[in-house]
Amino acid sequence: MANDVLVYIEFKDGKPTKAGLQALGAGANLAKSLGGSAIALVAGNGLDAEAATLGAYGAAKTLLASGDAFAQYSPDAVAKLISNQAQATSAVAVLASATSAGKDFLPRAAAISKAGLASDIVDLRAEGGKPVAVRPVYAGKARVSVQASGTLFASLRPNVFPTPAQGGGNTPVTPVTVAFGLADLRALVSEIVAGAAGKLDVAEAEIVCSGGRGMKDPATDGKQNWANLEKLAQTVGAAVGASRAVVDAGWRPHAEQVGQTGKTVSPKLYIACGISGAIQHLAGMSGSKVIVAINKDPQAPIFKIADYGIVGDVAEVIPALTDAFAHALR
Repeated sequence: MANDVLVYIEFKDGKPTKAGLQALGAGANLAKSLGGSAIALVAGNGLDAEAATLGAYGAAKTLLASGDAFAQYSPDAVAKLISNQAQATSAVAVLASATSAGKDFLPRAAAISKAGLASDIVDLRAEGGKPVAVRPVYAGKARVSVQASGTLFASLRPNVFPTPAQGGGNTPVTPVTVAFGLADLRALVSEIVAGAAGKLDVAEAEIVCSGGRGMKDPATDGKQNWANLEKLAQTVGAAVGASRAVVDAGWRPHAEQVGQTGKTVSPKLYIACGISGAIQHLAGMSGSKVIVAINKDPQAPIFKIADYGIVGDVAEVIPALTDAFAHALR
């Protein structure tokens, strides 16, 4: 088996995603420590020029698959492609981002390849000439190191690995011969409903402002609180998140849910507003670099992991915090 690392790069609006570039940077570092090279894999139509730029982020070569099967996102098509190219390149490891899409297609690809999968990893290294992936277990209370007897498939948690600095020039782009078409896919995507334009994904945002049950019902006495949270997020360039209780109550969409049954986030700054700190929520955000908690209950569990705690009413604290950020960011 070669010591090359295959990295699938997600694209959005014709550009590689930040999470995809982070995976590529991690793959390039791993390949270097193993004595191999990082091979970028891209799927989509009309991406030739952008695919070539991946050399500046660590790819020694870029493989590009296009055609009807990749006209729009299809987990079956991407899984088949990754599995085929993992075999063709004899890659020692196959990496992708642990985004919503990555969690969809990479387990399928690993199953097709009859390979082991380490999901949502937070560290990656070479040990004894083999790749080792580290992932959290027991709601983040412990970490385990994972190796595979063959090719290791692994999804990387966004914002844990650094985004590589843009370096050298373009890399050669090699078209991939796709041996399957739409008729060979078990499921076809008929429609993708996009969220609000320009809205940040909590899983990839560098700053997240989350609201909990303490923010109150936005249909009644909590309306202004949620408007204040949106304004705070806009001021600092953050994504808006929510606890499970908020999503279950129908106050915010599921796409914003942070926690064990939602999205796992690792932003530079996490501002928890009116969130008590249930263990399921902490499992999804405890990897944040800096945590600021706002809660009127000084005994709230969230304060045990917070770097900065503010005991007070969110109705008063959030507007004051917004004003302070607006002044500091002028």
